[in-house]
Amino acid sequence: MNVSKLPEVYPSVVHMLAEAAHRWPDREAVACGGDRLTYSDYFGAVAGFAKQLTELGASQQRVALVMANSVDICIAMFGVHAAGAQAVPLNPLYTAAELVPILSDAEPHVLIYDALSAPVIATVLEKVTVPHVIELGTSAGRRAFDQLAEALPEPWPAPEDPATLQYTGGTTGVSKGVNLSHLNIAVNISQREALLPTATTGERILSVLPLFHIYGVAMCLHNAVYAGATLVVLPRFTPEAAFELLKTEQITILAGSPTVFVGLMADERFAAADFSQLKLSYSGSAPLPAALLEKWRIATGAPVLEGYGQSESAPVISFNPLHGKQKPGSVGLALPQTDIEIVDAVDGQTVLGAGESGEIRIRGPQVMQGYHNRPAETAQALRNGWLYTGDIGELDTEDYLFIRDRKKDMLIVSGFNVYPREIEELLHRHPKVLEAAVIGRADDYRGEMPHAFVTPAPDCELTAEELEAYCRENLAAYKVPRAYDFVDALPKTGAGKIHKLALHERAGSP
Repeated sequence: MNVSKLPEVYPSVVHMLAEAAHRWPDREAVACGGDRLTYSDYFGAVAGFAKQLTELGASQQRVALVMANSVDICIAMFGVHAAGAQAVPLNPLYTAAELVPILSDAEPHVLIYDALSAPVIATVLEKVTVPHVIELGTSAGRRAFDQLAEALPEPWPAPEDPATLQYTGGTTGVSKGVNLSHLNIAVNISQREALLPTATTGERILSVLPLFHIYGVAMCLHNAVYAGATLVVLPRFTPEAAFELLKTEQITILAGSPTVFVGLMADERFAAADFSQLKLSYSGSAPLPAALLEKWRIATGAPVLEGYGQSESAPVISFNPLHGKQKPGSVGLALPQTDIEIVDAVDGQTVLGAGESGEIRIRGPQVMQGYHNRPAETAQALRNGWLYTGDIGELDTEDYLFIRDRKKDMLIVSGFNVYPREIEELLHRHPKVLEAAVIGRADDYRGEMPHAFVTPAPDCELTAEELEAYCRENLAAYKVPRAYDFVDALPKTGAGKIHKLALHERAGSP
């Protein structure tokens, strides 16, 4: 695969870290509370931890990580790769019932966890056999940086070697393991850098995103090392903690998700927060309503650049460029060496023109190797060199991509296709709405009907009658929700996505 037109592509993220330690040994690399490491120490800790893993026989095996945000997970992620193993990062908030089938599928040689997950892991280990188990953290008396080494284990990873087995969030079904090679990940870092170049002069990136999630890894963990930036890790997102770090750590880049931006803007401290050093923010993981993008830009003076991706593409597919036209409501342009086509959502072959909605399919060097142990699902997702994303979108005449919905979320109401995101975008523009999500419910007459869940804005009284009138004024009749449920907060996954399966369960719909 020709990657000559991209910014530097490393053989693996391990090579990338080694280069950062060589170029900026005394620069602060990662900070989390009192834990602070220079790039020299970061590299030494990764080398030392990788040595421990190789002594356990982890090379060419899988290593699962069930950890919350910390310096330990940063070192452990790089350490697993440096040991020649495949990382399997998992949500530390998962229950035993969620972890057991995943770990049974992944069959890790080593399981690394922290105090947050310890009680659940004890239950899991009664049902799943893992040869080696390591607890990290202050409560365990063992940290990932306890043992430093001067050199990484040999050999270093090759581009074609397995790097990560990333399990999908499972918000629309059973979680699947996405096999990614070192090339998939390393080339995607450089593809993203082509549209969003990160200055190498010492940016300070705030990681409020979970580092078990591929978006947090790409936009925080790997992004920081590529540019020699300082990664400031927030163990658990709260608006109060984020506002404090924005000020005290002089944050220049914030990588967030809709949940983060909504939470910050809804907080009473938002108006007085210190955004003086902030240059830009990234948003991904889920669509961010255009109205919120503009509200954030006006309040902070720093734009939010929205992008699009999924685990199967390591993960970034498109982004609004840092230097170039940025379109609110769009997830930007295809990354270099990435082709995006919109095809008929039914036949999957007919290529549609500008302004026509259909399924998004992509091809490029970042596309996964396939799903672990799932040949049928792999064959369905990877067809004739294309990755079929399962998302509905359209390209405009300038090739900017707009996400309209998930293919699986599309409703058929009285024979018409209805995309919940269109309704959600409208509801978000209502001044009394903080958050909104729309699902489909079975209907004997129409086939399906839209059902809206709404969180009112603080100190606002909102009625279903108000929303009904608002939607009827702005939507075709068949798109208007037939039910409105008011909730204090929408259920979220660990990655900050709205958990639509939980909404279906609450609504009693299939």
